[in-house]
Amino acid sequence: MPHSGVAEETRSGHISARGRIVAGARRHFFAHGFRSVTMDDLAAELGMSKKTLYAHFPSKHGLIEAVVLDKFHELDEELRHITSATPAEFLDTLHRLLACIQRHTDEIRPPFIRDIRRAAPDVFAVVERRRSTLIRRHFSKLFAAGQRAGMIRKDISARLMIEILLGATQAIMNPDKITELNLTPRSGFTAILAVVLEGIVTRAGRAQR
Repeated sequence: MPHSGVAEETRSGHISARGRIVAGARRHFFAHGFRSVTMDDLAAELGMSKKTLYAHFPSKHGLIEAVVLDKFHELDEELRHITSATPAEFLDTLHRLLACIQRHTDEIRPPFIRDIRRAAPDVFAVVERRRSTLIRRHFSKLFAAGQRAGMIRKDISARLMIEILLGATQAIMNPDKITELNLTPRSGFTAILAVVLEGIVTRAGRAQR
């Protein structure tokens, strides 16, 4: 079933009941976690009947997954816009892409990481799959453009760079390791990108950063 993002509904000027539920749950879950709030609590917070809420989401687990998918849909659309708008301007595109990712990762706070580690590891598997897809889709395009512009090393294939980025992301950006290293999603992914980019950017690229 195709996923229609809440942001897309907002741009159209109409937010459905389902969109309101996902948007409200997203704000609450990402900031405060989801274990402590019941579906009845969420219905009351949204000012809607429990019947309406349960008609769209019979279980909290289904709502959690919908929130995650909505997040990735919105991020994918924003990254697509960035990497397609000015493909020749590598450094500008890189800075905008990094700012977008940092803003999105900053929305996810430690309580959500804690709860997904304890109560919804299968949802985190969805996160890993979607994250890998977005990294391959958007960073592959960016690294290839950087190589053409002389900003990214050409002695390492863009495909290998992506695999290195994916490997580091999988090793660090998981609930157990984030907790162990006392990281946030933003600080963890920012550090990974800093290390990877330092290794692949050319001298010319560093001079213009």
